[in-house]
Amino acid sequence: MRSILTQLVRAPDGATVGSSDQDLLCINTIRTLSMDGVQKAKSGHPGTPMAMAPPAYALWQNVLNYDPADPLWPNRDRFVLSIGHASMLIYSLIYLAGVRDVKHGKVLDAPSLTLEDLTQFRQLDSRTPGHPEYHHTAGVETTTGPLGQGCGNSVGMAMAEKWLAARFNKPGFPLFDYHVYTFCGDGDMMEGVASEAASTAGHLRLGNLTWIYDSNRISIEGSTDIAFTENVQKRFEGYGWHVLEVKDANDLADFQTKLAVAKAETARPTLIIVHSVIGWGAPKKAGTASAHGEPLGDEEIRGAKRAYGWPEDKSFYVPEGVLEHFQKGLGARGAAASAAWKALYASYATEYPELAGELDQILHNRLPAGWDKDIPVYEASAKGVASRQSSGEVLNAIAPNFPWLIGGSADLSPSTKTNLTFQGAGAYQPPEWNGTYGGRNLHFGVREHAMGSICNGISLAGIRAYCSGFLIFSDYMKPPIRLSALMNQPVLYIFTHDSIGVGEDGPTHQPIEQLVQLRSTPGVTMIRPGDANEVAEAWRTILPMTDRPSVLILSRQNLPTLDRTVYAPASGLAKGAYVLADSDGTPDVILMATGSEVDLVVKAYETLKAEGVKARVVSMPSWDLFEAQPKSYRDSVLPPEVGGRVAVEMASPIGWDRYVGLTGSIIAMQSFGASAPADQLMKKFGFTVEAVLAEARKQAGKAG
Repeated sequence: MRSILTQLVRAPDGATVGSSDQDLLCINTIRTLSMDGVQKAKSGHPGTPMAMAPPAYALWQNVLNYDPADPLWPNRDRFVLSIGHASMLIYSLIYLAGVRDVKHGKVLDAPSLTLEDLTQFRQLDSRTPGHPEYHHTAGVETTTGPLGQGCGNSVGMAMAEKWLAARFNKPGFPLFDYHVYTFCGDGDMMEGVASEAASTAGHLRLGNLTWIYDSNRISIEGSTDIAFTENVQKRFEGYGWHVLEVKDANDLADFQTKLAVAKAETARPTLIIVHSVIGWGAPKKAGTASAHGEPLGDEEIRGAKRAYGWPEDKSFYVPEGVLEHFQKGLGARGAAASAAWKALYASYATEYPELAGELDQILHNRLPAGWDKDIPVYEASAKGVASRQSSGEVLNAIAPNFPWLIGGSADLSPSTKTNLTFQGAGAYQPPEWNGTYGGRNLHFGVREHAMGSICNGISLAGIRAYCSGFLIFSDYMKPPIRLSALMNQPVLYIFTHDSIGVGEDGPTHQPIEQLVQLRSTPGVTMIRPGDANEVAEAWRTILPMTDRPSVLILSRQNLPTLDRTVYAPASGLAKGAYVLADSDGTPDVILMATGSEVDLVVKAYETLKAEGVKARVVSMPSWDLFEAQPKSYRDSVLPPEVGGRVAVEMASPIGWDRYVGLTGSIIAMQSFGASAPADQLMKKFGFTVEAVLAEARKQAGKAG
């Protein structure tokens, strides 16, 4: 049993319940545009748009607080299509609603989508890709497609609204009170990330969040009964959600009543279970798996159009009056609401100029003045400090000067050192859990996957979000990190316990292949600093990056703090790699490393120097930043004529060959780790000064 109903509800024949002729005309326009787009592309998912067109229409036309003429209006309701495969549904809505285009943060006097754009669905360079993409198509609030991610994003969006309201709302000035609506499906309900996100939302009592669950009981393999028979209603009630049900997706009156009930419930998030028939109206494929992920075919489309009372020989047909009807509903309502908000904000800016200035910076993705003025400088120390510790200190030096920098960990802040400890930081919790929605410490629980997708949702509101965990558990977070990059969102991922230096916890907790994975993800900046001053420079480098996610890789064990009067300044980190120590003239060997291994190569360098070997040390904390430098700079750090090279990193060797060449040496992990004290592991796996010296001498000998 999956919900209140035990049997699939079939939509009745005839008109949509509770709709006018004009409503039905608009609904069938959405259906037929979606069918025609998929058919022309010979690829896509027509069934869900056909089934869910009535609820989507009712939400957009009659409920959504959204101004198509200003899709950047800060207090707009958010609509998330977590079932991103049903993208023709949102593209049809964007076109019919007349959503305006956006370029470089500016709203244009041009449509986001034209009818011609709908005909180019899934084609190269079109504005209507196979799954909705943020930034690519105005009106799309987040990139969706991997199921469950949109659900997680929507929780982050709802959290962001609560935080913005707590910080900026004042008596008589309700600047932020928007609602987040998410269309999700059976696939979302099966994905673990959605369950993690739902549990989080229930705990946080996010009454500004409504998920609309299309329960059509069909997946690619057939009926969901083959794999998914749980009681979704009871599960969500257990999470602390308010659960409602609509027995027929075509019943507009019932659905809108349930939307009103959901919005009135301010103490809990709401799940509305909507029963639909996938491919509704198709004579043979309605209610079948073949309506899910493939074109219907010409004959079936003609039959569906016949059932809708539609001209069978017309494609991409928009009847007269449909566009105008949307303008009189959503368009007029949204224009009035956004105009009222802008007038309210103008008065607010006069009354609270400092807060208005903050909000302007948030909305335009700018940093506050003086955000970095208290970043510490670390004195040389042989004992040093773990980079997770110095990072926590730097974070707590920055955060008081950066009021909209918020974040937390997956139940690991005592280990990742990401808790904000200054007075007034507070915990993000509902008042009944002894917190405030204005708190800056987020507690995600042991939910790494949802943590990443939630931070993407927070970031989409302009708030700078960070999250943290152990590097090994970045495996649970690959999808949200990848989506951060796809959306150009500046989420900061902080991962500690970065190597076999974890020690006794053993190979299950010792990362090996994770650095390769993160380095290979396009659009992600990864930094693995070698001492406390490189940590400080990493933060100074990362936070101004507003168009990409960053990953900070930190150690559990202490790292000696280098004497920067002897070695090069840590400011070289901003270029990704820099000459830390050098010889006179052309070096015989270049020693390169990241993170904790920098100390190893520095010690080897000092021995080689004493032996008269001309050696150079290159700290390489960020490959992607280094690769972004001009070739002249890269060649100055790694001269092509120097073939003697040694790279040292306690991780997979994959990738280092681009820097050491075919004849250089790589001291790296060739296997998983082991459970033992860290010093024993270093010896076992060859991360010793002696091992580095042995390889360096071999490489230096080639120069002669």
